[in-house]
Amino acid sequence: MKTRIEPWEFDREMYRLRNEVERLFRRFKGYRVIFSRFEKLDLMFLGFISFVFVADGLRLC
Repeated sequence: MKTRIEPWEFDREMYRLRNEVERLFRRFKGYRVIFSRFEKLDLMFLGFISFVFVADGLRLC
């Protein structure tokens, strides 16, 4: 606020990175069908996350 006597300080670079992470999780929600399978193996879950990264990367090209 402009009327604050001592304005809050924040790290602009950290805020930008936080925003990127929040947008990544928003894009993950679009693949809810994949993540709703509740895989028992960590390897399969990591495979699904890798798939989302690849699919999202191709979509952004």
